[in-house]
Amino acid sequence: MEASHCFLTLKQPISNGDLPSSRILKAGQKYTFPFVFTIPQQLLPRACLHQVASDFVRENHLMLPPSMGDPELSGFGGTLLDDMAPEMAKIVYGIKVRITQMHEGDAKPTLLAQKMRKVRVKPVFEEQPPLSTEGNKEYKLRLEKTIKKGLFKGKLGILTAQASQPKPIVIPGARTTDAKPITTRARIVLRFDPTDEAHLPPRLGSLKTNIKVTTFYSTVARSTFPSRATLGYEQTQGAYTDTVSLSTMCIASAQWQKHPPSANPPPFSDPIRRDSALSQCSSPSSSLLLSSIDTADIPHASPNYKNTSFYTASILVPISLPPNKNFLPTFHSCLVSRCYALSMHLSVHAAGGLPDPGVTLKVPLQVCAEGSVTGIENARVRNEEAAGALEEANRIFAPRRSRGGEDAPPEYVPFVQGRVRVVG
Repeated sequence: MEASHCFLTLKQPISNGDLPSSRILKAGQKYTFPFVFTIPQQLLPRACLHQVASDFVRENHLMLPPSMGDPELSGFGGTLLDDMAPEMAKIVYGIKVRITQMHEGDAKPTLLAQKMRKVRVKPVFEEQPPLSTEGNKEYKLRLEKTIKKGLFKGKLGILTAQASQPKPIVIPGARTTDAKPITTRARIVLRFDPTDEAHLPPRLGSLKTNIKVTTFYSTVARSTFPSRATLGYEQTQGAYTDTVSLSTMCIASAQWQKHPPSANPPPFSDPIRRDSALSQCSSPSSSLLLSSIDTADIPHASPNYKNTSFYTASILVPISLPPNKNFLPTFHSCLVSRCYALSMHLSVHAAGGLPDPGVTLKVPLQVCAEGSVTGIENARVRNEEAAGALEEANRIFAPRRSRGGEDAPPEYVPFVQGRVRVVG
């Protein structure tokens, strides 16, 4: 099955003055037809006519998606890079030229030739609210692990690892030539509840991070944001995931801090839901391993907590995108979505030489896109020119209204539901 969605068409009229007087194009002669078009940041409401679960979903579907899945255009600057899109999903923009001929008595013109040249579109994507992970089994923001003394020697205590959604990664604009690293930081808070006051927390080993890149695709328009849990056995939907390794760092130097039982957080003030565990990440610091922790960020105790003293440690995790991949911004369209998740695997040195699989946290990661300096300045100039022209037109002419009660930009052809075709 397949589906296509033509969500945007901009037509450039050709002035009669640019055409030859004879209106005949001669072989071997070059003709130049200047054109200017502005790619909108937001689509018209008629580009998304299907039912959706909320206005927020609609707003996302009306954001112009970036070019995706074309190896001839994918990249940063002049370098072609893999955008990790599957063959099942592609978003293509192009400048299409058509030459037609109109004969007397014909109801419509005859197409003589047409040619399309692809262009890469990289819209601005601003930061969105943090993703709600409540009830979503795809993410693991908190895990508890039993630490044993050794084989058949009982338990040392419970290790709890907790993380929040990091600040978004912001990729530079399309015309940006500065090759600065694209970075952000995550934070992991650890808590150890010993079974006995004499038991010390375990030694930490290493922290391995990677990014899960997921492209969701569908042959029918979605009403909600996609997730693997909603795919089920639907043949109309699918997902493709790629994994990008980031780094492995030693965290053995992380310092544990001891707390009395009175330092336990009050009930029902879960720091995972309020994302306050990242409050310290925004302050400049050359140290990645924190030796102290705010009492407001202490994770809740494990179910078998004995009301004894407990230990905490905090780890800042640097996130830097590799330069050999083209990361698209997080987006959701009617048929295609791109999402990211940060996976952090923490290893622990178990007592008695026992093998220890460690714990793996998985949190949502948002990728935003900023505009280039040149692009923003060009947009500002165009907006000023358009505002001046509109003011002059309003002064001379009465406001125009369309029959549907909604004014549409000139030569804007919105997507119509009938244009989605499904071939089985």
